[in-house]
Amino acid sequence: MFGFGQLIDVLKKSHKTIVLTDGTDARILEASSRLLASNFLKPILIGKEDRIYEVAEESGFNIRGASIIDPDNFEDIDKMVEQFMELRKSKGVTEEEARKILKGNNYFGTMLVKMGYADCLLGGASYTTADTVRPALQLIKTKPGSHIVGSCFILVRPGATGANEVLAMGDCSININPNEDELVEIAEETIRCAKLFGIDPKVAFLSYSTDGSGKGEAVDKMRNAARKTKERNPDVPIDGEMQFDAAVSPHVAQKKFPTSQVAGNANTFIFPDINAGNIGYKIAQRMGNFDAYGPILLGLNSPINDLSRGCTATEVYSMAIITAAFACGI
Repeated sequence: MFGFGQLIDVLKKSHKTIVLTDGTDARILEASSRLLASNFLKPILIGKEDRIYEVAEESGFNIRGASIIDPDNFEDIDKMVEQFMELRKSKGVTEEEARKILKGNNYFGTMLVKMGYADCLLGGASYTTADTVRPALQLIKTKPGSHIVGSCFILVRPGATGANEVLAMGDCSININPNEDELVEIAEETIRCAKLFGIDPKVAFLSYSTDGSGKGEAVDKMRNAARKTKERNPDVPIDGEMQFDAAVSPHVAQKKFPTSQVAGNANTFIFPDINAGNIGYKIAQRMGNFDAYGPILLGLNSPINDLSRGCTATEVYSMAIITAAFACGI
């Protein structure tokens, strides 16, 4: 089962670096101090060096050993501008425009990953998910075979037997209303992510209908997406459409969907749209006492992840470990 200890063991052998774009945020600095004290992942903080040290000192965090890069004084900025213009040449970006855009920590940090100065990036503590995803799409781009960027959350809580209960939920933060084929891609990436966290995926495509009990385009979308995903992944238990109670309760499953291998035992959930996904994971987090890790962005060539603007330093620390572990190819 999933535990951060196994990820840390991997990172101790890999010497990875992670860009943290919100370099003057106290939560980022607290997480950085913890990473540096443990010496298994090196943070690269973006911002004005004097201001970063000032905030760290005021907050009582030791960040000695961190790399600090100021976009205004980056020694390879000309090289970065040139490569940025090449990446965005289809948009006709001029040198002046490139230099202006690269003053933004999100774009500058993403280019550090693109150019190999860092292995991965974690941003979004002070800006929106869109501001993390946009430069990632434009510069890092989706990996071969992927057409969209999706996301999933990993939810963890202590189980009754002592082992952690671990669930995967996608897509809860990126795609507003994915179509059937996009849901297939989201499901396949969520399955891969789930396996990395020790989940043996049993995948439920969620709906307000169970096995044809309801009608409508939204029901058809989830049923068809489930069928397509099953055809492409015959070795993974996948079923749908089904209601959440049928997905997780063996008693309800026996009544509503007795022919399903997944119903009653699901641990990987695919939501029909962002409304359902976002509400669903937050209910699990706040009322089910799960720790929620994510959104973990899926489908990119390099690990780029986003933080909630309401995140805690502990969540930053945890997401930094998860993001860097993806850079190790776990």
